[in-house]
Amino acid sequence: MRVRDLLKYALAAGIFALGTQLAPAADETVQIKALRGGTPVTQDNPPVASHQERDRPVGDRDFVQQPPLIPHNTAGYQITKNYNKCMDCHAWQKAGAAGATKVSVTHFRTREGQELDNISPRRYFCTQCHVPQTDAKPLVENNFKRARGLQ
Repeated sequence: MRVRDLLKYALAAGIFALGTQLAPAADETVQIKALRGGTPVTQDNPPVASHQERDRPVGDRDFVQQPPLIPHNTAGYQITKNYNKCMDCHAWQKAGAAGATKVSVTHFRTREGQELDNISPRRYFCTQCHVPQTDAKPLVENNFKRARGLQ
């Protein structure tokens, strides 16, 4: 037997031994703490009560490339491949009259940097990146600190 083969067997035996030490005994129940709690995957978890902020100034950003938060309620907004409710106010032609922020010029570029006449398909579904401001509490504790340049 070669040294390389011996090392493989020794490593396999070590991993096996470690696995048996870490595995719970057959009579122990493993408790996993998850955000879903004890709700089975086949059932829905009822949402925790929180509400979207209504018509407030735009909140500060917490990291450099963070998309702006939506400072108003978006309940019932429809965004499909044929219609985007956000563009009723945020399209360049309508933003002034609506008093809304214009869609960024970055949203008119393709991945390759080509300028388009309309919103790029990869930026069309606004709520992929932009979320409404809410009073929801964090799901888990964290010690997140804003980027130093934004403090």
